[in-house]
Amino acid sequence: MKLRQRLDLYEKLMRLDKPIGTLLLLWPTLWALWIATSGRPHWLLVWIFALGTLLMRSAGCVINDYADRDFDPHVERTRNRPLAARAVSVREALILAAVLAFCAFLLVLPIFRQVWWLALIALFLAASYPFTKRFFFLPQAYLGVAFGFGIPMAFAAVTGEVGMIGWTMLVANIFWALAYDTEYAMVDREDDLKIGIRTAAITFGRFDVVAVMLCYAATLGILAAVGWQLHFGAPYYAGLVAAAALAGYHYTLIRKRNREGCFAAFRHNNWFGAAIFAGIVAELNLQPWLAG
Repeated sequence: MKLRQRLDLYEKLMRLDKPIGTLLLLWPTLWALWIATSGRPHWLLVWIFALGTLLMRSAGCVINDYADRDFDPHVERTRNRPLAARAVSVREALILAAVLAFCAFLLVLPIFRQVWWLALIALFLAASYPFTKRFFFLPQAYLGVAFGFGIPMAFAAVTGEVGMIGWTMLVANIFWALAYDTEYAMVDREDDLKIGIRTAAITFGRFDVVAVMLCYAATLGILAAVGWQLHFGAPYYAGLVAAAALAGYHYTLIRKRNREGCFAAFRHNNWFGAAIFAGIVAELNLQPWLAG
């Protein structure tokens, strides 16, 4: 096989052609980074976390496909993935995941030592998440911890500790991941039932849409409490209101439970995260001017 074809397979294995997963990891990290630095993060820190997010998400995708390599051929949406189609060997995939994870770890070496330990925990979460679908009735909650672990890492990188605000924001991210990844799981529900994988969409059953909306509400409620604790004003809450409106739009996409609508809602969560980030940036940059 030509090098170009091999690289194309690696790109698909790392999901570089599908950036939504990276964005869903990046937004909560940026929320935390901006709050921890009062809206003035050093450009090098932003670069480290952005590139680290891309590398860890890519490694997580490779590990996920390795764990699901015998399940994916039976799922319509995943049957053509490189490992499922046996276009990439298991050995290649594991080496690729190890290289990506090692590069991500190298990025955090110049930061506080506390971040090193958090990075190791993040690696464990990313590597173990795919296997939770075998036994845990809400693997999406575990994913929320894995996808949100950039939050405590960002606070630790800036202040040397996480603090209550950081852990509270991580809880908010768990509920957000439950919302968007349940939408994602609703796409594959019939296939997952056949092969015996557990997902939140299966656990929630006919209450799946209600559960998704309650998770959105919990996310926004917790973030509102964070804003109150930090004495944030109108710009921040405007971002939360915009995110709530987007969640309402997602309801219109998922209420009939068709695959296209559920997948569209999942992908649209990029804008949910962006709206919250915009509110944080506006708060930290506009509020002092408005107050003056």
